[in-house]
Formats: sequence, C-alpha cells, structure tokens
Amino acid sequence: MIDWSGNCGNLTAAVGPFAIHAGLVAAPRDGVATVRIWQANIGKRIAARVPMRGGQVLEEGDFELDGVTFPAAEIPLEFLDLGGDEKSDGPMFPTGSTMDRLALPGGESLDATLINAGNPTIFVDAASLGLEGTELQPDVNTNPALLARAETIRAHGAVAMGLAGSAEEATARRPHTPKLAFVAPPAAYSASNGRLIEAAHIDLLARIFSMGQLHHAITGTGAVAIAAAAAVPGTCVHRVCANARAGRIRFGHPSGTLTVGAEAAQQDGRWIVTKAMMSRTARRLMEGWVLVPAM
Repeated sequence: MIDWSGNCGNLTAAVGPFAIHAGLVAAPRDGVATVRIWQANIGKRIAARVPMRGGQVLEEGDFELDGVTFPAAEIPLEFLDLGGDEKSDGPMFPTGSTMDRLALPGGESLDATLINAGNPTIFVDAASLGLEGTELQPDVNTNPALLARAETIRAHGAVAMGLAGSAEEATARRPHTPKLAFVAPPAAYSASNGRLIEAAHIDLLARIFSMGQLHHAITGTGAVAIAAAAAVPGTCVHRVCANARAGRIRFGHPSGTLTVGAEAAQQDGRWIVTKAMMSRTARRLMEGWVLVPAM
C-alpha cells in the first residue's frame, strides 16, 4: 500500500534543489534561493533555503549531519503554521491538551503528548517503555515484545488523535503516521558510530519508531515535532528538556545529535507554533531517461 498520510523531512530537503535543477522556479545566480513548497497531501507550507553558486545549486559544503556519511551544503527548512488546518490532520494538539492519559488494552494507561507537527507524532517517556532513552537500534529492533508494545501504543494513539477508527485500522491502513517517539532527560551514551555523546552537550534524549522499527537516527519530521513540543509547556518533551524555552535545542539520537528550533506563543489561551526549523542536506544521485515503447 501507499500511505499518503504524512511527509518526509529528508525528502523535503530535496524538493527545492530539484525544482531549481528542473527549471520549475527561478533562483539567484549566487546567494540563497527561497523555495516555497506546498505539501499537498497534508496541506502545509514549507520554506527551503537553497544555497546557490554560479547559477547552480551548491551541493558541497561542511555542514555535518549525524547519520549521513558525508558533509554537504546546508539546506535550512522552515515548517510553517503547524496544526490548526482542517485540510490537514487538525489542530496541533488534536485532543486540546498538551498531555493525555492514553488508554491501552488490559486496563493499562500512560501519559502521552499527541501533536501534529511535521507529521502527527505521539511522545511518551522512555521509562513508560521500560527504556532509558539511550538505546540504539539493536537494543530495540531485536525485541519483538517491545516492538509489539510500541505498535499497540502507536495504534491507540492514532485513535485518540482521530486519525483512525480503531487500533486495528491504524495498524493495517495507516502504518506511516502517527509516529511514536520516546524521550528522556539528558544522559551520556555512545552513538552508533562509537562516539561519546556527553549529557552536558544535549538538552534531551529522543528516539523514534518508523514503520515498526527504531529509526537509525531521527526522521526529519520527527525533529520538527520535537522542536514544536519542546517549545510548549506541559508536553512530555518540554518536561524532560533541559533548555526548553531557549528557542533552539540540541537533542541526542542514536547516530549523534541534532539542533532544531521553534517559534511559539500563546494566543487566546492556547499555544501556537508558527514555525519549526531544522537543516538537512541533499544532492543529485542520478539523472536519466526511461524509454517507454509506443502502444
């Protein structure tokens, strides 16, 4: 099946450069081209800042992204007007609360933040999964019982967010979103490449599941959701974040760290995130033609 319910932050970074390469938008010969993107399937606006040099998209650079093999030119992305659009998945906090008690089978329940930002995302404390927040892929993806529990939480969260009529429907027909992520206060750990991430260098720990497995780093839209949730008091992300109201935060993920930011303010008694920011890289991998015989 094709799940049209979400976006991909990594692929979003490639949209602006492709649009310039393909001649779909005009760009300055040197400097930065602002490419405004309409994410049609979720009804959202995104702005990509694409570096230009000599009339071409600049691909080489020294911006390092943990989880990506080579440094490259930085492409800042701004995700605008998060939540609140009936054409998308509804308000930023679909239940109207920054923290919910999510009911699970067997009479169990746990605290969760349900948020529409980047993609619909469910945040829980790592401890509610019996985890520390420092886990890497082998610690999680080799544990079928843990993966099953994570999917149960994700599926029931989808129902609570109004995205599926039942947990069974969420598992069968909406595997891509909402995402499930778990967070914890800063702690030292070794990233997947063996590099020591010190607690003093991060504001929180975050891990995210994607399509039933723990992601090797962090999804781009997951980073957007972390930025938005960290900026709003009362969320479980804000609760564990050591520097939540600084505008920009750095979190630790399995492959290293990532810095993100958000602009939030209260309007009529509710929190609004007008913009979430992160950076990615993108480059052309191949070009070619597919020849289809005439019928």
